[in-house]
Amino acid sequence: MVFPSTPNTREWLATRNMLMALLLLTGLLMPPPSLSQIVPGSMEIQWNEGSPNCSTNPQPPLQVHSYNGQTFILRENLCSTFEAPFLYLLVGSTKALLIDTGDVSDPKAMPLADTVMHLLPGDAPVKLPLLVVHTHRHQDHRAGDAQFAQLPNVQVVGFDLDSVRRFYKFTNWPNGSSEINLGDRTIDVIPTPGHNETEVSFYDRSTGLFFSGDFLMPARLLIEDASANLASAERVAAFVKDRPIPFVLGGHIEMNSDGEMFAWESQYHPHEHVLQMTKDDLLALPTALRSFNGFYTVRGKFTMENSIHVLIASAVLVVLVIVAFVWLLVRYLRRRKLARRLRKPNPSLPAQSK
Repeated sequence: MVFPSTPNTREWLATRNMLMALLLLTGLLMPPPSLSQIVPGSMEIQWNEGSPNCSTNPQPPLQVHSYNGQTFILRENLCSTFEAPFLYLLVGSTKALLIDTGDVSDPKAMPLADTVMHLLPGDAPVKLPLLVVHTHRHQDHRAGDAQFAQLPNVQVVGFDLDSVRRFYKFTNWPNGSSEINLGDRTIDVIPTPGHNETEVSFYDRSTGLFFSGDFLMPARLLIEDASANLASAERVAAFVKDRPIPFVLGGHIEMNSDGEMFAWESQYHPHEHVLQMTKDDLLALPTALRSFNGFYTVRGKFTMENSIHVLIASAVLVVLVIVAFVWLLVRYLRRRKLARRLRKPNPSLPAQSK
């Protein structure tokens, strides 16, 4: 059916076309929904640098930074443990999530559970339910589990591989991903083995923060399984490609602001590097890992190391040096013995006349 062209009809068509043009322009100018929904936060924080002498300069055991009202970053002090791990508390509307429990089990030396429970909304003893998980099973990421074990409304997920696979319902480990629902806040769980076979990373859709544990951090990247680590890096790069990520937050800081590593087990980190890394670092990691020689490799900002391989190589080198030294010593002693024998007079030969 064709409507007759009248002034009213022409006016309606012009209005409709203008509205459609405005809608199209708005769609082009507006950021994608995923970007507009990111809850911002602040990384303006100076982490405690420890002390060159912890016995004479005692430090508070725990430092807490509020990224925003529902996201908290906790760090165990260098004087309490040279590992100085970072822990993360994410608060949703129906549940809270604690990522890692640190390196100190004694609640008197490290009041982790008490601090976390005070950060949760609600009046004691009725607090928001808390789920405690781990980036991986190494001791410095789970030593504080016992502080939470007997608390009401707290669930501590096991750190062994079977427990990890079962809790997150991974049926084709390490492929796929899982989700943790905190109410109005969803956390993606991505398997990232390589540093350790139980390693997982977390992506918070609310803030866009990527929690990488020991998989990526401003520190030595200790690689247990190079092929698994590369596969994890490629999987993560594909996952984050189209997702907003303001910061990547890892498990430790081991370098200064110039990119130089602190001495192993150092409890003093002057001019420490910032904690946060970037989405570009995640995307660059696969290329860096492809250059890893299996022992020790520095590629750009990434320092990659397999401690076991380095230890074995060092032991083999020491053995070779010892063997070489023994061989040279035996050879030297044999030559000396032969030289003495040649210099010694032979009584069976007649004496030379004067």
